[in-house]
Amino acid sequence: MPNNEDYIVKVPTINDIHDQMLIKYFEDEVGRKAIILCSSFPFVFIGVIIEVIDDYVVVDVETTSISQLEDRDWYIHIHDIEVFYIEDGEGPRIPELRDGD
Repeated sequence: MPNNEDYIVKVPTINDIHDQMLIKYFEDEVGRKAIILCSSFPFVFIGVIIEVIDDYVVVDVETTSISQLEDRDWYIHIHDIEVFYIEDGEGPRIPELRDGD
């Protein structure tokens, strides 16, 4: 059986650094429109980043995969984000995907 003294834990770990940089990135993008894809329901969020609280991104969601969940703030855990794109004024714009009602 291995002895715990044989293991060395680096602090901070590469995952800690990655998480902190991702949080910082979202903090710097507050006020911009984003599309965020998650691996869990409701899977996609399109809206404006309102703020970052700890490791949660608060998004004023304009569009998601379920229309009844739109037009409200969502608190998205940064660890749940698989893919994201944030408009920066230079790259492509995120299209409006609302149903015409």
